Amino acid sequence: MAIAGSATESASARCGPPLWLLAEVTYRCPLHCVFCYNPVDYTRYGEELTTEEWLRVLREARKLGAAQLGFSGGEPLVRDDLEILVAEAHQLGYYTNLITSGVGLTEQRIKAFKDAGLDHIQLSFQDSTQELNDFLTHTRTFDLKARVIKVVRAYGYPTVLNVVLHRLNIDHIEQILAMAEAMGVEYLELANTQFYAWAMVNRDLLLPTREQVERAEAVTNAFRQRVGDKMRVFFVVPDYYAKRPKACMNGWGSVFLTITADGVALPCHEARQLPGLTFPNVREAELSWIWNESPGFNAYRGDAWMKEPCKTCPERSKDFGGCRCQAYLLTGDATNADPACDLSPHHHVIEEAVLRAAEPQPDVRKIVFRNDKNSRALSERRVLEEPKRQ
Repeated sequence: MAIAGSATESASARCGPPLWLLAEVTYRCPLHCVFCYNPVDYTRYGEELTTEEWLRVLREARKLGAAQLGFSGGEPLVRDDLEILVAEAHQLGYYTNLITSGVGLTEQRIKAFKDAGLDHIQLSFQDSTQELNDFLTHTRTFDLKARVIKVVRAYGYPTVLNVVLHRLNIDHIEQILAMAEAMGVEYLELANTQFYAWAMVNRDLLLPTREQVERAEAVTNAFRQRVGDKMRVFFVVPDYYAKRPKACMNGWGSVFLTITADGVALPCHEARQLPGLTFPNVREAELSWIWNESPGFNAYRGDAWMKEPCKTCPERSKDFGGCRCQAYLLTGDATNADPACDLSPHHHVIEEAVLRAAEPQPDVRKIVFRNDKNSRALSERRVLEEPKRQ
C-alpha cells in the first residue's frame, strides 16, 4: 500500500507517545483456546526475542514515553526470564501487568514477581464449570486456576479476572458472576469475543444470539446494582451487536504499541495480517523510528486515508473509522468503513452473521482448537488462498 509522503509526514507530526506497550513475549501456550487472538499462522514466525533484546525494547519504549506495560503471549510464564524483564520494567518506572492463564504461576514465582516489582496480575477463566472451562482450553486447568487466584490474593495483588464470553458460555452468566463473587474478585471483565484470529475461524460456532447478549447484559447490570462498590464489573459488548464501531486502540498508532514474540512491531495485535503493509522488526530498527516514521504505523493515522462514508462522517474523530483489521477480514479491504457501523455499505456482512447465529445450536465437534498442528494447516491454506485475494 502506497502512503503519500505529505500524509505520512502530517500524521507523524501529530503522533503522541505510545503510552501502552504490549509485550507478547511468546506464542507458546499450554492452553488451546478456541478464541485465542494470537495469529492463526503463528507457527510460521521466527525465533523469540532474547532476554537482552527484550530489555532493549523496554528501555527504548520507556524513553519514547510508554508508561503501562502488559506481559502477554501465548502464556508469558513459559519464559524463564520473565522475572528479569519484570524487574527491569519496574526499575524503568513502568506500571506492569501480567496477563496469564495461571498455568505455571506457582507461589515461588508469584513471590519472585512481587520482589521484582510486578504491579498487577490478570487471570483468565473460561467458564464457571470445570467441564466447559477444560473443554474450551482443551486442558484440565479449572482446579489449578482456582488455586492460583487464592495465592494471588495472599500476596496482596488486586484480584482481577477476565472471562471471554461467547455462545457456549454466555448463558452461564449468573454462575460466572457468582463464582467471581465467591472468589472475592475485585475487578471482573466480561469480554464478549471479538472475532479475529482463532475466534474468526470459529465465529459461526461462538457468536451468541442477540437475545443471549441482551440477557447477559441485563443480568450483569442487576448484579452490579446488588454488589455496589464491592466489585467492578466491565461488560464489553461484541462489535456485531453495536450500531457504531469501537474506537479501536483509541486510533491506529495513537497510544498502543505491540511487540510480538519474534520482534515485529505493530499498532495493534492483529495488524500483522493486513496485506500491503510491512511492519518493521525491533531487531532491525529502533523503536523511535518505528513509532514515528515507519510507513506501517503511519498508514492509518489521522483521517487522510479515509473514504466515504467515514471521510465526511462527524463521528470520525470519535471512532476513527473503526477497526482496520475487522474491515479487512469482513470486506477484503482495510480502508473500508468498519462493517460494525450501521452506516457502512458493508454492514450487511455483520447482519448476515447475526442471522446465522439465530439458527440452532452449532456442532461443537467442528471447533478448531489453537494448537501447532492446526496452525500449520491454516498457514498452508492461507498460502494457497493468498493469490485469490490479490
